[in-house]
Amino acid sequence: MSFGYQDQSYVTLPQGLEPNEASPEWNSKADNAWQLTATTMVCLQSVPGLVILYGSMVKKKWAVNSAFMAFYAFAAVLVCWVLWGHHMAFGNKLAPLVGRPNSALSQAFLLGKSRVGLVPVADYVFYQFAFAAITVILLAGSLLGRMNIYAWMLFVPLWLTFSYTIGAFSIWGGGFLDRHIIDYAGGYVIHLSSGVAGFTAAYWVGPRHSHDRQHFPPNNIIHMLGGAGFLWLGWTGFNGGSPFAVGLVASLAIVNTHLCTATSLLVWVSFDMIVYKKSSVIGAVQGMITGLVCITPGAGLVEPWAAMLMGALSGSLTWYTMMVLHRRYAFFQSVDDTLAVFHTHAVAGLLGGILSGLLAKPALLSLIYPDTTYGTGLIYSLTNGRKKDGFRQMLCQIEGAAFITVWNAAVTSLICILISRIVDLRMQEDDLEIGDDAVHGEEAYALWGDGERMPKPRHLHPRLPSLCRR
Repeated sequence: MSFGYQDQSYVTLPQGLEPNEASPEWNSKADNAWQLTATTMVCLQSVPGLVILYGSMVKKKWAVNSAFMAFYAFAAVLVCWVLWGHHMAFGNKLAPLVGRPNSALSQAFLLGKSRVGLVPVADYVFYQFAFAAITVILLAGSLLGRMNIYAWMLFVPLWLTFSYTIGAFSIWGGGFLDRHIIDYAGGYVIHLSSGVAGFTAAYWVGPRHSHDRQHFPPNNIIHMLGGAGFLWLGWTGFNGGSPFAVGLVASLAIVNTHLCTATSLLVWVSFDMIVYKKSSVIGAVQGMITGLVCITPGAGLVEPWAAMLMGALSGSLTWYTMMVLHRRYAFFQSVDDTLAVFHTHAVAGLLGGILSGLLAKPALLSLIYPDTTYGTGLIYSLTNGRKKDGFRQMLCQIEGAAFITVWNAAVTSLICILISRIVDLRMQEDDLEIGDDAVHGEEAYALWGDGERMPKPRHLHPRLPSLCRR
């Protein structure tokens, strides 16, 4: 195929770039290739990333159960997403908070042009699934070490349907907050929601066994670092894939992501060394996570110096809420948030959203959000004569955070109450003492003969929910 210019010269595309039946003219092969790569990287954050991280960051007796909760959620969310979830989050408006439920399975739909970018709809559906899946899995970090696996199996589709899709539609999918909130890749939709919902669910499920809550060492720190590595490097696709194009914003977002994360990690470790006289590896992982979360809502919208500032604030302020405020206030002590998801995701996500409203650069906002009502970062509005727009943007960021917080706390509570009427939310005390072997009949580190019970054979069938036993 040739393209002509005013001087009558023609440029012939290489055969591999020419449009054909398998690649229509609207399909950018470069963008499509990057989007599929970015989506795969986000999926790897969950499986195996968080599967490994959860399985190694908990006490040995909970390694299998913790890893399986993430593994199950990844599969369950995909099925729910294509059957009804995607259209509830990104489909035709049913109400100001949600889209009309519908399946995303037909060839005509999946192979059409996406409304975002020059890629097929299939790319958009699967990329947004990866976001939905990791949100639910992050939430699970608050519930490890005691939640009834049958309750978790019910919780995942219910929470995805009535909580996650609402937040995604309201902010990203055309809802009442769309075109008002700066949330580049999910500081509110993913992290604030998972942190608030996880903390709320932890309240309803109840605490771990008293011995576990007092002594809960990771069973394999090296594997924990491996899982954290998947999470960190996978964030290249998380933030780099959000523009759905191989362009300037994607490149900047990737650089900012790693700058913020590295800064946050170093600040967190520095505080550990100053206060506790030792550099904690677990603390380094927590600092890494808070940096990743904080930069997410503004990754492609702030300059690198601002990304480093966000990393310094996420590594210090979140450290303070987790290591000081959490131990000082009974409110935090009363809820057993196993992996401190409230601090690493809710606090860091809220901080990132507020800082994005403060530091977002107008020129970058116009690249990713053309023809919208987005204003300008407050700090830039003080010098460009748009103070009113800057303060309005900050107000929108606060309103969005309030909505996500209230909705997730309320809906998660209702879901937990509903499930508690069907099965127990928390395992029985006897099972809590044993751990994986009681729940799954399996152990994480079973050597030859390890855990073998003679003469009574190991049970082959899992315990049924209380509803079924009736």
